[in-house]
Amino acid sequence: MVSKKRLVAVLIFLVALSVGAAVFDYEPLWQKISSGGQWKLGLDLAGGSLLTYEMDLSKVAPADQNSVVTGLRDVIEKRVNLFGVSEPRVYNETSGGKTRLVVELAGIKDVNQAIKEIGATPFLDFREVTQTADATSTLKFISTPLNGRYITSAQLNFGSVTREPQVDLQFNDEGAKIFAELTEKNVGRPLAIFLDEQLIEMPTVREKITGGKAQISGNFTIDSAKQLIERFNAGALPAPITLINQQTISADFGKEAFDKAVFAGFLGMLAVILFMIIYYRQLGIFAAFALVMYAALTLAVFKIVPITMTLSGIAGFILSIGMAVDANILVFERTKEETKKGLSHYSAIEEGFRRAWTSIRDSNISTMITAAVLYYFTSSFVRGFALTLFIGVLVSMFSAITITRTMLRIFIGRDEIKK
Repeated sequence: MVSKKRLVAVLIFLVALSVGAAVFDYEPLWQKISSGGQWKLGLDLAGGSLLTYEMDLSKVAPADQNSVVTGLRDVIEKRVNLFGVSEPRVYNETSGGKTRLVVELAGIKDVNQAIKEIGATPFLDFREVTQTADATSTLKFISTPLNGRYITSAQLNFGSVTREPQVDLQFNDEGAKIFAELTEKNVGRPLAIFLDEQLIEMPTVREKITGGKAQISGNFTIDSAKQLIERFNAGALPAPITLINQQTISADFGKEAFDKAVFAGFLGMLAVILFMIIYYRQLGIFAAFALVMYAALTLAVFKIVPITMTLSGIAGFILSIGMAVDANILVFERTKEETKKGLSHYSAIEEGFRRAWTSIRDSNISTMITAAVLYYFTSSFVRGFALTLFIGVLVSMFSAITITRTMLRIFIGRDEIKK
């Protein structure tokens, strides 16, 4: 029995060593083992740009505004991903009754190019045409529900007569229905096609068009047609957006904030370890070792998943350290009570773990439920805090019950055998 327990102890030590190498990027050990990547840092740590866009929902029916806002967020996120920004974060926020779109670009080098790419996503819409009664014979354009949000694909084609480039569009089922109704209503009359508020074509509708297919031939070159097709396939904006604010966060500022957060976390852990050793003595030493292993395991999970680390995420991790220690304190206090009853150290520890488990389980599960609610019903930095707290508490349950218990069984059990 003792040899097996010693083997378990050695395995725990090796796992701790390997995990520590994974977390802190020791060279060349960890690179040889797994070629581990770099930490993924958020905007507040890596630096970058924060772009705020205002949405124009004036032409969107109130019943459709939620879906349009969601569509805008998804399209912009897809556009940002196309030019390789590391871990972009795109989310909506409401301020002063207006809905805004916030884009976080962590570590990006050319923010002007990012702004250009986001703003270049085309806004396509179809408009009915009526002619005024005055002598100038000017045209009046009436907005319709049909726009780029219903496009599922775009392809390059060439006119059968002119051989000029044209763009073939395919609408989804809802868009095909709207397009059929629109063409049926305007048979014999022109239908205007606008791209980014510019009139590019105004063909006359000859008959009702079903099947959800449309053609645009706005005097394109092959290159301009291909670029338009790429942008449509990446996602057309369901509503116009305007850049209203741009903030640039220096990487040096992020590094300073990161260093301070790590230093604060180190001091907090050191203070907890000292308290545990001074108050619980021998048991505190085991708890301290388990706490270090807990920190290494949790950070390894953050890196392997990977999770984008932000200041709020680090705060969630530091808070979970307190939860990990709390579990050990519950066990040790129960163990002290059993020792006073006359049980041996080994039996008291086993009984302490057994009686403390329900309290540890209930408190940790309630914390994880709270973290899950915060993650699913909030956004931005709060979600980072909730995610790291949830994972940290989950790992803390493992470290308190498995790691600490195994070490105590090995060393306390060995002492009991010697006696």
